[in-house]
Amino acid sequence: MSGVPPKRFSRLLPRTLRVRLLLILGSGLLLAHVLSFSVLFYERMDATRSMMLRNLFEDVPVSVALLERLSPAQRVEWIPRLERRTYRYLLRPAQTGTPLASERARQVTGLIDDALDHRYALRPRAVSSLPERYEVELTLRDGRPLTIEVTPAPMPIARWLPWILAAQIVLLLVCIGVAVRLATRPLAQLALAAERMDPAGKGEPLPQDGGAEIAKAAQALNTLQSRVAAHVSERTQILAAISHDLQTPITRMRLRVEALDESAEQTRLLNDIDQISQLVREGLNYARSANVTMGPSVRLDLRAFLDSVVGDYQDTGKAVQHAEGDTASLQTHPQVLRRILQNLIDNALAYAGNAETRVRIDGRGQVCIDVLDRGPGVPEDQLDAVKQPFHRLEPSRSRSTGGTGLGLAIAHQLTHALGGQLALTNRDGGGLQATLTLGTKA
Repeated sequence: MSGVPPKRFSRLLPRTLRVRLLLILGSGLLLAHVLSFSVLFYERMDATRSMMLRNLFEDVPVSVALLERLSPAQRVEWIPRLERRTYRYLLRPAQTGTPLASERARQVTGLIDDALDHRYALRPRAVSSLPERYEVELTLRDGRPLTIEVTPAPMPIARWLPWILAAQIVLLLVCIGVAVRLATRPLAQLALAAERMDPAGKGEPLPQDGGAEIAKAAQALNTLQSRVAAHVSERTQILAAISHDLQTPITRMRLRVEALDESAEQTRLLNDIDQISQLVREGLNYARSANVTMGPSVRLDLRAFLDSVVGDYQDTGKAVQHAEGDTASLQTHPQVLRRILQNLIDNALAYAGNAETRVRIDGRGQVCIDVLDRGPGVPEDQLDAVKQPFHRLEPSRSRSTGGTGLGLAIAHQLTHALGGQLALTNRDGGGLQATLTLGTKA
């Protein structure tokens, strides 16, 4: 099958729906506009041709009869009065030319011959092709030549008509633009609302206005957001209840194990209890991160804020450093941001034993906070997967290696709550770089 394949054809179209609609509707209306005016001009030319033939048939016999009765001197005076827009009379022989080539010229010559009742021998010649001009010579009764010069031309167009046509086209394009904007703006709002949908249900509901289809879609999205929020709230309550119910038996287990004589077996049991307690706490923290209380936002000096976070780790003897970077301030929620950075730093300490932080402004003017380490890094095909809950590269649940697999998931979820992005990349020379992108520099 010939032609452009559908997939390749779709690639040639603009990416946005608005531009596609503008292109399709604009092209269709413009083609219809051009077609209608083409038909109008064709009808105008046909009417002009019919009018010229009728005028010739009625005017030529009268004009020739008048010139026959006038003297040569009087003919010179009357010739200008007999001139018409598409033909005129000349008191001279026809110019040297070629035989008639167009069907219209032969038809006009035949019409002149019929109008004169075939009383004169006509000698037609084509004088010019662009513009078309031909002359029909005949000899009056006194032996003097008379030439009818015919120059077919359409009716002249008024000077204001092109401006009217241009104004109509502009009006069409404006109406199309307004219609497409009204049709696509609710879709853009739906997409933006879907991107900003808060799992906790704290986002503003989407207005249910516009057309019936758009209002129905907005209602469905608001219903979906309510259901997601209810699901997250139910999950949080379940995990909170499980955590609360598990605390008591875990505490009893710890007390009973501590009452045993000190031994290697007692140490292993206490380590197992610590891991269970950590898993319960972090599971509850992950559930709560989907319904985090943001609190008021304040403007932070990010370098000073990072100095404070790093200082807390250094006070406990952890190998965390704050590297020199850019200076930036940002309107954000400090408690949530601190929790994100603590999770990223804890992850770096768990796998590398050290961490480094810095503030950076990227090429697009976005404020970034980097947490870097020199650990084993992450395989390239796992960089996105490790941000999912309970996904661990290390199969062991040892505190010193695998952890619970929730630290990065919590950081990722809290970053989404802040409206930022969390990206993981491997560093040259080994190690991992966690980049927290928060927004444009203030």
